[in-house]
Amino acid sequence: MRVGLVSDTHGRVDHHLHRLFEGCALILHGGDVADEDVLDELRLIAPVEAVRGNNDVGPWADALPELRVVEVGALRALLVHQLPAPERPDRRVARALARDRPELVLFGHSHRPLVARLDGVLFVNPGSAGPRRFSLPRTAGILELEGRRARLALFELSGAAPAPFGRPFEAEL
Repeated sequence: MRVGLVSDTHGRVDHHLHRLFEGCALILHGGDVADEDVLDELRLIAPVEAVRGNNDVGPWADALPELRVVEVGALRALLVHQLPAPERPDRRVARALARDRPELVLFGHSHRPLVARLDGVLFVNPGSAGPRRFSLPRTAGILELEGRRARLALFELSGAAPAPFGRPFEAEL
């Protein structure tokens, strides 16, 4: 199963996402969509599961939960926009981790790409696929699952084509 990972689009669907997410069975969005047209365009590629970020306002955004648990193949994923650090989740995320026991946590907000494994949970911030902020790269990710075997790669979106960003991650989850 191929899954697109994206966050912080801030009203923009980067043209590279169409190519990067081609063949995905699902797209997970970590919030700060900023415009419902973004979700509509991503749905042309694959079904989308999203959460509300701090920049998501209006009736369309009210329909998005702040926390969402999604079955992704053989794994359970927790989607949340703000997570200060995997090792220091706020109370509501800590409760969701204990209650729902996800193998994957997708989050955004900081615009900083991050892949970390802590206590058997894979934490992923795919970075920001929206307009460039500060000196941070513009990135998104692909998660490939075979049962509980995961391969995750992040990609920079700024060049002529999506380019690998950092080292791929592989593990049994």
